[in-house]
Amino acid sequence: MTSDDLPAVPDAEDSLPQRAGRLAGWAARTGVSLGRRLPGVENATESLRVVERQVLSGLRKRLDEVDDPYVVALSAASSGSEPDGAGEVVLAAEPLRAAMKELLDRSVAFDRDRAREYLYATVLRALTPDEARILAVLSDGDAYPAVDVVARGERILLRNASTVGKAAGVILPDEVPSYLTRLAGLGLVDITADDPALSSQYEILATDELVRTASATAKRVKLVRHTVRLSRFGARFWAACDPAASTRIR
Repeated sequence: MTSDDLPAVPDAEDSLPQRAGRLAGWAARTGVSLGRRLPGVENATESLRVVERQVLSGLRKRLDEVDDPYVVALSAASSGSEPDGAGEVVLAAEPLRAAMKELLDRSVAFDRDRAREYLYATVLRALTPDEARILAVLSDGDAYPAVDVVARGERILLRNASTVGKAAGVILPDEVPSYLTRLAGLGLVDITADDPALSSQYEILATDELVRTASATAKRVKLVRHTVRLSRFGARFWAACDPAASTRIR
């Protein structure tokens, strides 16, 4: 690997989603390159893992530590310093109060762009790889069927089963209902009423193993149909974080 293959240090003014997109895109492109250069799948796979760890370590540190007000507050308390360079000294016994103060201080200092970056970074930090795959599939604007398996008395046996997980190629297909519930909770997807245009897809979903297993646990069940789409917030979030939006690595 030459120096031209390596990503340059991101510009300070770049937003976190932009840096995340460029790094993720570079890692993917580098993985293809490594797979072609090295003989044997195992070597290529291991090389890709090493590259991914190196490239994403800095981003992971920023996501998990630097922008976390609780971590900032704890670090300041342990060192006896002030997290924002001014104000009261943070006491080690009050990390929650100090973290809230950190957030309030940032709300005064942030402009719109920085506030939006912080919001997207917080959401990005909460996602799993499988959930990112689902967002990528939904980003095309297509809708997917989803169903709830409901027993007598409106007792929900299974919520948000969907074919979108199969389309996305998730690693844990049994967790798709949980993924969609989480994504909806984050405001990234909308789960709305059924779409007649997806009629045949609902029939296919009714034969899914998760749906059939849940249906077998009660005598009388019904399938309540829904539709899964990327939300307006999810579309804005994806536009900021989409790795494919980066055409080159600086």
